[in-house]
Amino acid sequence: MMLSLNNLQNIIYNPVIPYVGTIPDQLDPGTLIVIRGHVPGDADRFQVDLQYGSSVKPRADVAFHFNPRFKRAGCIVCNTLINEKWGREEITYDTPFKREKSFEIVIMVLKDKFQVAVNGKHTLLYAHRIDPEKIDTLGIYGKVNIHSVGFSFSSDLQSTQASSLELTEISRENVPGSGTPQYPSNREGDISKIAPRTVYTKSKDSTVNHTLTCTKIPPMNRLSKSLPFTARLNTPMGPGRTVVVKGEVNTNARGFNVDLLAGKSKDIALHLNPRLNIKAFVRNSFLQESWGEEERNTTSFPFSPGMYFEMIIYCDVKEFKVAVNGVHSLEYKHRFKELSSIDTLEINGDIHLLEVRSW
Repeated sequence: MMLSLNNLQNIIYNPVIPYVGTIPDQLDPGTLIVIRGHVPGDADRFQVDLQYGSSVKPRADVAFHFNPRFKRAGCIVCNTLINEKWGREEITYDTPFKREKSFEIVIMVLKDKFQVAVNGKHTLLYAHRIDPEKIDTLGIYGKVNIHSVGFSFSSDLQSTQASSLELTEISRENVPGSGTPQYPSNREGDISKIAPRTVYTKSKDSTVNHTLTCTKIPPMNRLSKSLPFTARLNTPMGPGRTVVVKGEVNTNARGFNVDLLAGKSKDIALHLNPRLNIKAFVRNSFLQESWGEEERNTTSFPFSPGMYFEMIIYCDVKEFKVAVNGVHSLEYKHRFKELSSIDTLEINGDIHLLEVRSW
């Protein structure tokens, strides 16, 4: 499952507002709803409602009411309507919407909440109050122009990366001085069982098979992967290689780190260290037993407490490129030049680690 806004399904172009339409599939965790549009100059408010049906009398239940308002400084009001009664409003004052400006809203359905990004920036979280699986209708109302509405259902997301996952987790017993697991060990689920499987993926010419080594981490309702997490890249780093880390930031997080190391020398080629307490995405390298100069510049800090993220680290010839939830975040010029010696991934800090992949 990879976040991609390019291969959306069931796209509706230029719907007339008010728009009420059936959602063509179930909103399982991982589903994205992408709404692109423009706020007119005289807008006072508009709303996007994820509804149980389209009844007007009595009014259909609304699982998620997302309501940007433009009076005074502006805000976004979120709520749930059950049996024609509104619940407690959740108000976000830091609103990305402006009159006479275009927008892209991405609503991601997660197991326990909705996560909303606007114009590529994380905007808010809204915990489910009623079952999201019963949502079957999308309503858009108010003063707004909508250019397109598209969906990416979670089953569609499976197929975007067709290639081998090349990681072997190093179990904690074999790692000297790696600390104790933060979670009670359960013999079945704690250390991933790693077994090669043959997978068939379609390519332009024919069906290609890959041997797959994957550290698939159980979903959050069971144990998260205990940290620190260490894995060996079965194929070392080099131009064209990719590592993906999926997780959820703890609600009280101060920071976390994702490091790519040369296992033999223990040099850290890439140290990625988002610090939520100061909203800085710090990067550095630890070479010949000393830290270099920190890099901190980013257009915006992409992480927020409680949010789900997919961090993609792509190794290019001269630099690493990092994207978060499908949005490019930074480049980091290679300071450690022997890319083929980079063979270890380490992750630690204030996150629930859900999955790690490499190809």
